[in-house]
Amino acid sequence: MIPIASRVPDPAVRRLTATLYGYAFLSDLVLLYPLYVVFFADTGLSVGQIASLFVIWSAAGILFEVPSGAWADVLSRRLLLCLAPLVTAAGFALWVLVPSYPAFAVGFLLWGAGGALVSGALEALVWTELDRLGAVGRYARVLGRARTAGVLGVVLSGVLAGPVLAAGGYPAVGAASVLACLLATLVATRLPEHRVPAAVAVPVPESAMAARSVGAAPLRPDGPDAAPPANPDDDGDLGWWDTLRAGVAQVRTRPPVRAAVLLVAVVAADWGALDEYTPLLALDTGVGAQAVPLLLLLLWVGVTVGGLLAPAGERLGSRGYAALLGLVGVALAGGALLRHPAGFVLLAVAFGAAQLATVLADARLQARITGTSRATVTSLAGMATDVLIIVTYGVYGLIATAAGNAVAFALTAGAYLVVALVLLTRRRPRAHLGRGAGAADDWESR
Repeated sequence: MIPIASRVPDPAVRRLTATLYGYAFLSDLVLLYPLYVVFFADTGLSVGQIASLFVIWSAAGILFEVPSGAWADVLSRRLLLCLAPLVTAAGFALWVLVPSYPAFAVGFLLWGAGGALVSGALEALVWTELDRLGAVGRYARVLGRARTAGVLGVVLSGVLAGPVLAAGGYPAVGAASVLACLLATLVATRLPEHRVPAAVAVPVPESAMAARSVGAAPLRPDGPDAAPPANPDDDGDLGWWDTLRAGVAQVRTRPPVRAAVLLVAVVAADWGALDEYTPLLALDTGVGAQAVPLLLLLLWVGVTVGGLLAPAGERLGSRGYAALLGLVGVALAGGALLRHPAGFVLLAVAFGAAQLATVLADARLQARITGTSRATVTSLAGMATDVLIIVTYGVYGLIATAAGNAVAFALTAGAYLVVALVLLTRRRPRAHLGRGAGAADDWESR
């Protein structure tokens, strides 16, 4: 393990993290979250129309994901984080002002675009700022807590949505959602952003690259493995198209980066898609509709705990990370196949472990990215995640139609067992990694 010496006062890190947590909380404090499906149904939409809206939402994310990542690398990441809630707010306002299928479709396009503006830009900004502050080893912890703040926003939305709906109907719920987005934009203006010259590593053996973990100190500009860059990192010298090409080329030509992108996509997509089917799974246990929110609350508790466990997760080795993914798969399958409300305790454990595994996979990816296209590469991982989510939706639907929700849930969760097996069977590098992007940093794609 390489120790990290603090080069700046702690208040600078605290300012960054406090602002980030506030932004994440307000971005997910959307009272429409627990009600939009009901809203659509009350407007007269059929199940098929609602399903088509979800497809539009996912397609919008795929369409805007990578271009927005390149914009974040060329322009200002903070600017995109400010614009994202405004774009999303416009979609929510359209829903409540003109409730109709076309308005819902355009709203989902805007929501998808807003999510794409955040994806890549946020991770790149946080990594770059922590790196500048000499605290890059805290990245997984900070990201985990930020996602926990977002979960708390979702939970509070669920608590407030009912009373606000009773008091003012859907217009009040929509207005509160728009207000939260506007507040998120104000908070985003307080995020620090610095574009300073940084060393770019010259070609070194991949085994040496593997030895760098999230907890490892950045290469010194005057060190043996670094050289002054022709263009400083994130300085915006490259145009949008060149930045986009550089990001794609990095994923295509560097196996460690490509493996990290795929790991993020697989780990995040499977439980992200299964989450949409948990209400159906709850109903299949025999509980009434009024008990479903309580069972789902267990899952959010698990996700919250998983995000907070990121510092402990950083100490996992490759076998430990594989065991974590195995726990996700087994607990998902076991909780679903129990067909009993008690199974949601297992599902909560699975969702918490999946959240932890996702944070660690993202930290591993950030540690592997070099050059000026950090947000672009991260957005490529986001796009791959969206594609796999759509595929998972289709696979789940086919299996559930033939064998029911529990079997579909269990079989879909098998993807985690496959990834765990891959991690266990790959040849491990000689260098033993210390604290960093979790155990995923212990294996290389060659």
